[in-house]
Amino acid sequence: MAFDNSKKYEAFDKKIWLASPTMHGEEIEYVKEAYETNWMSTVGENINEVERITCEKIGCKYSVALSAGTAALHMAMKLAGLKLYGQPDVGHGTLEGKRVFASDMTFDATVNPIVYEGGIPVFIDTEYDTWNMDPVALEKAFEIYPEVKLVVMAHLYGTPGKVEELKAICDKHGAIIIEDAAESLGATYKGAQTGTFGKYNCISFNGNKIITGSAGGMLLTDSLEAANKVRKWSTQARENATWYQHEELGYNYRMSNVIAGVIRGQYPHLEEHIAQKKAIYERYKEGLKGLPVSMNPYDEKNSEPNFWLSCLIIDEEAMCKQVRGEKDVCYVKEQGKSCPTEILEAIASINAEGRPIWKPMHMQPVYRMNGFITKEGNGRARTNAYIAGSAEDVGIDIFNRGLCLPSDNKMTEEQQDKIIEVIRACFE
Repeated sequence: MAFDNSKKYEAFDKKIWLASPTMHGEEIEYVKEAYETNWMSTVGENINEVERITCEKIGCKYSVALSAGTAALHMAMKLAGLKLYGQPDVGHGTLEGKRVFASDMTFDATVNPIVYEGGIPVFIDTEYDTWNMDPVALEKAFEIYPEVKLVVMAHLYGTPGKVEELKAICDKHGAIIIEDAAESLGATYKGAQTGTFGKYNCISFNGNKIITGSAGGMLLTDSLEAANKVRKWSTQARENATWYQHEELGYNYRMSNVIAGVIRGQYPHLEEHIAQKKAIYERYKEGLKGLPVSMNPYDEKNSEPNFWLSCLIIDEEAMCKQVRGEKDVCYVKEQGKSCPTEILEAIASINAEGRPIWKPMHMQPVYRMNGFITKEGNGRARTNAYIAGSAEDVGIDIFNRGLCLPSDNKMTEEQQDKIIEVIRACFE
């Protein structure tokens, strides 16, 4: 059924987006500089500056500007294959046929690069405290697959996971971490920026991120050798010769100097954007008080998110009946109860954009036959059917009861108040 807008909530004239780019003016000046100096390709001062600023902001020694966060993750997987499985006599290695542990609740860009390099993702269930990888489930995964030497860890919606616990487990088992900080630029754990905890780390400048270049990503590392390898691989693996000489597989992954100009103009506004996003989160938290819902959680003692997306989760007893198929969904309205589908329809009815929580990777058809580990051990493959009260699959529970709220930092307080009012109406 559809949301009953019987109160005739008037729609916004201009759509309120989930998270759209916020531009300030400096960006176009750096883009013009690239145009006027004719540095329009994959070299130029904007790229040099963005790499320098990234290292300065995050606290890593080296960064390599690439075409997308996914490209950065792919290069990280290639580096990991070389480090973990490279043969000294030939100087290369891959993840071919090797299992790799990965966050289950994430966007598939976190996981796909594992497969690009021939690896086999094994998904680690989520925990409720931060909606990130569960350390207990990770330890259980090493008991089941002790040969695994690589863990890919994401920070969902800009909220740091339990980094210290996860890192200690990986160190204990001799595994290295690739940190997917695509959503968490500017977030900190115990005072350190996300993007500094793994052997190889990645951030994204996609159009919806906390700062943007419309596209682009960055490989972060403290290894000069690793940075130089990525610079080479990402420019078609050209050898140092006067002609085009290629001795290994390369990629066209380098960032454009034009896109770097946009990012260069965005960087001074990172902290401003984070403050705006935090204010949105706090207004939702205050405005939704008294409803059977809670906001996406974080460890207030040890971490400071960048609050990229504000999300809510409905209390289990306040969920009306909701059933999802592979591509469709239906629900039955119950007095005093609601569900993500109804709330998303309500938000859409006033011309605002929300989204479901990322569907866990182990539920995706493309990965449904892959391993999935909960804190109890081997999980079972799931369809979209939700089993109420199931304690062994946290990710599917959050997916079924949670949603992402409009979090655009250009949204006014009055607009957000109206969105809150419409959400409250769903529980009447």
